Parts: sequence; structure tokens; C-alpha cells
Amino acid sequence: MMSTTQTLRRASVTAGIGLALMAVLAAFGVFGAVSALITPGDAAQTAQDIAASPSLFRLGIACLIVVVILDVIVAAALFTVFAPVNRMVSAMAAGFRVAYAAVYLVAISQLVIALQLLADPDQALRAIDAYTTIWHVGLILFGVHLLLLGYLAFRSGFMPKIFGILLVIAGLGYLADGFGTVLVPDYAISIGAFTFVGEVALIFWLLISGSRNDFRHGDTHHRDELDPDPTVTAPVG
Repeated sequence: MMSTTQTLRRASVTAGIGLALMAVLAAFGVFGAVSALITPGDAAQTAQDIAASPSLFRLGIACLIVVVILDVIVAAALFTVFAPVNRMVSAMAAGFRVAYAAVYLVAISQLVIALQLLADPDQALRAIDAYTTIWHVGLILFGVHLLLLGYLAFRSGFMPKIFGILLVIAGLGYLADGFGTVLVPDYAISIGAFTFVGEVALIFWLLISGSRNDFRHGDTHHRDELDPDPTVTAPVG
């Protein structure tokens, strides 16, 4: 039977690998395939470029769908890692990540629709714009996920508090972008592009430190450091 520590280490590595794969696949899917074939504001050119490289566009979509699947796996793995800190908050964090994955899948479906509308470039570009809008609004859910994850990391005791702070900052960046899309006409700022450091740091911690961490709660660990020998000795004489 696998021990609790082994289970947490395996969950940590699973989450780390999943996040690393997501970073690679999302980078290729968004920047190497989909965005590379889109000319903002130029429906005719966009339709022409996608029609000239449909396989690349479809491959990009497929990569993004895999990212959604990995998102659900990562949500479950992170729940396992942080459940000992606060099971309810960890479940909420996982729920918000799964909800974001569902919203992003809806966004991706707009790219599939765009492929079927290439004969009408204006409609195709509207579908592509819908993908971007749905994705950015969905970042509100992802931002809440990172806020909760940051809280758990900060309170965990087995992870340096700076990781929790960086994750909260990343979450606030995504929240700003999501609400900016809703509240500000023609919102074009990407704060999340500058506040994502916590996500990268989390990947390295999960893969390196998490794979050999004993996952002791901070309060217990701190007490052991203050009093390494709890044995009470009666005075002599």
C-alpha cells in the first residue's frame, strides 16, 4: 500500500509534468499555429492564410484541446497535494480550474466553427474573435483558482511562502485581464503576461522539491524545530 507521502509526491510530479506539457502545447497551439495564421482586423487575409495552411490550424486546435484535458488532470493532482492543508479550499481551487477548462473548451469550439466559415471571411473572423473573448473572460475563473492555490501554498508549511505570494500576484493579473475584457471597451492590455512568474515557479517546485518533500504541515515542523527533544526530565536533588 502506498504511503501518504508517496501519494503526495506522485501527485506533485503528475501536476508538474502536466503543467510543463501544457506550457509547451499551449505555446505551440496559440503562438505557433492559431495566432500565426490570424491577421487582426483583416478577415480576408486571415481566411486566406488559414485556407492555405488548414492542417497547421487544426493541429493548433488539437493541441489546445489536449491542454484542456491536462488542465483537469492537473486540477485533480493539485487537489491531492494541497488537500492536507485545507481540503475545502483545495476542492474549491480544483473546481475553479475545471470550470475554467470547460469555458476554454467552449472558446476552442469557436476556432472549429471558424474553419467551417472560411468561405465567409467576416463570419470566420467573428468566430475567432469570439474565441479570444470567451478565453479572456474565462481567465476570471483561472485567476480565482490561482488566488486559492496561492493561499494554500502560503499556509502549507511545506512550500516557501514566496510561492504563495507569487501565485496570488499571478491570479490578480488574470483577474484584471478578465474583468478588463468585460468592463473596458477594446481592452488590449495583458497584465497576466507579466505576472505569470508564480506559475513557472510552481512547475519547478512540483517537479524538483515536491518529488522528495515529506509534506509535513508547517505548524508541526516549526514546533519540532523549536523543541527537537520533547522529553521532560525531572530535576535531580
